Amino acid sequence: MSTQTEIFRRLVKDRLGDPPVCVSPDTNVKELVSRMESETASSAVVVDDNWRPVGIVTEQDVTRRIAFRVKPETLVSDVMTAPVISIQNTEYLYHAVAFMRRRSLRHIPVLNEEGLVCGMLSLSEALSFLSEETLELMRMLTHEATTKGLRGVKEAQVSLAEALFEDNVPVPDVQALLTEINCDIHRRILRKRLEEMESEKKWGKPPVPFSLIILGSGGRGENFLFPDQDNAFILDDYPDKDHRRIDPFFIALAERMTKDLDAVGLPLCRGCVMATNPVWRKTRTQWRDQVAYWMSSRSPATLRYCDIFFDYAHAFGDAGFAKELRDFVTEMGTRNPGFLKDMFAIQEDHKVALGWFGRLVTETEEGRKGLINLKYSGTLPLVESARLLALKHGISATSTLKRLTELRECDAIDDDQYDYLSGGLNHITHLMLRQQLADFRAEKKVGNFVPKANLSKRERDYLVDCFRAIEDLRGRLASDFSGEF
Repeated sequence: MSTQTEIFRRLVKDRLGDPPVCVSPDTNVKELVSRMESETASSAVVVDDNWRPVGIVTEQDVTRRIAFRVKPETLVSDVMTAPVISIQNTEYLYHAVAFMRRRSLRHIPVLNEEGLVCGMLSLSEALSFLSEETLELMRMLTHEATTKGLRGVKEAQVSLAEALFEDNVPVPDVQALLTEINCDIHRRILRKRLEEMESEKKWGKPPVPFSLIILGSGGRGENFLFPDQDNAFILDDYPDKDHRRIDPFFIALAERMTKDLDAVGLPLCRGCVMATNPVWRKTRTQWRDQVAYWMSSRSPATLRYCDIFFDYAHAFGDAGFAKELRDFVTEMGTRNPGFLKDMFAIQEDHKVALGWFGRLVTETEEGRKGLINLKYSGTLPLVESARLLALKHGISATSTLKRLTELRECDAIDDDQYDYLSGGLNHITHLMLRQQLADFRAEKKVGNFVPKANLSKRERDYLVDCFRAIEDLRGRLASDFSGEF
């Protein structure tokens, strides 16, 4: 893999070196400078008794504020920079670097999941191996949160996907990164609109905490180049008497958010699976009641709602609301085998593009002859099967590969099945992304159709093997569910 594209796949924690110098606020500057010198550190983090950052001292601070200016016994708390700006170790590295460049930061403390200092990121080290072309792509991907800027972010995704694809990065990894960029666009738009509404006399701050969740391929971390938007709000519970006061705020927020997303290149959902629709804007309790109703009703409409909803992932706001609902959905899935049977029934005709004697089946309608729809006749049957098995076995993961991994770990599928299915997902998505990039370069409509004639014999043979593995899995599901009833 090229070092020029590596930064777009790596997390901050992948680039951390030795633990940073950490001192307490009551350390004197003589001791601080001595430790920085002995450990050849260009900065030190000032932490409280719970190891949480309260300040930072850099080599510039030493030369500008300490050397020949204060007494050796001066406390660090008197010379440190505070409050300190920090970043999570799970943040994408390119995003952290762009953030540091915008803020003119040379060092930034890195926090773990508990909010404790676990490292220090140096801008010079992170930038040392990058070309000007890579830096320009990074700049475009982290553009300011204006409509024009975020539209540029969407356009830069194609260049990024192409660079990663040419570096032979597995396409599911590319999809995960494309999804994260799209989620970041959601977050940046929401922050901007929340600030805007807070400044308006009519609205102010959100009346209750909330969570934005992304549904469908975005919830699975499996976006391709040009997905539409599927989103929802989970609101904190509030008394019914306050509904006319609270709900209008989130209607207005959803309308502004979805309009902005559409303007920057994430089109409005044609099925209106967006937070502007009251079906997809509920309180925590209402969501649980609605999911329970969907699962007990089992009408074709409510089953399709479940099909869309169960792959959601948290994107902004109170992550606890999304986790609470995920735990509820996972528990309900394991306790309702009848629901899973009915879910499979509405998906039973979603078959792979495989005919008699292992022949690849292509489209026959005018304008699409010779094409294979690798989404509806490839990834969709696998995604649906993995979801149903995950619900059956109490697996809360949403990524298809992660679901397959955990299904293997609990012996729901064996090693051979896992190898065929995970390899199949890699192969099918590889063919899809390659075709999407080719269509985009040729200024054609980007979609999910791949000409059979464009596949080599080896690619066709492997695609047949992939389809057979998915077909076998769906046959097993049919047997399992019919055997239970």
